[in-house]
Amino acid sequence: MENKNALAALAALAQESRLAVFRLLIEAGPGGMAPGQIGERLGIPPSSLSFHLKELTHAGLIAPTQSGRYLIYAAQMPTMHALIGFLTENCCGGNPCGPDAGPALA
Repeated sequence: MENKNALAALAALAQESRLAVFRLLIEAGPGGMAPGQIGERLGIPPSSLSFHLKELTHAGLIAPTQSGRYLIYAAQMPTMHALIGFLTENCCGGNPCGPDAGPALA
C-alpha cells in the first residue's frame, strides 16, 4: 500500500460515523448490507449516510454491488489487510513483538 492510499483510508476512518459504518460492515462479512439497514442500525439519516458511504468507497474501504434494485455495501477486506500490513510493516524494528513481548499500553 502506498502512503497516499493509507492516508485516504485513515482519513476516511477518522470520523465517528464512518468508523461505525466500516466496523458494522466488517461485522456483516462478505454479504454486506443495504444502506437502509446500515442507517437503521446506526441511526444515521439517509442524506448523511450517502456522504459517508461515498467517502469510504472513495478510500477503497467498502464497495457497492448491485443486487436487484438495491445496492449492497461490503467491506473490502484486502484493503483493510493492506492497511494493517502498511501500519505494521516494520513493527518493533525486526525484534519479536506481540502480547508477551513487553508492557501493555493503556
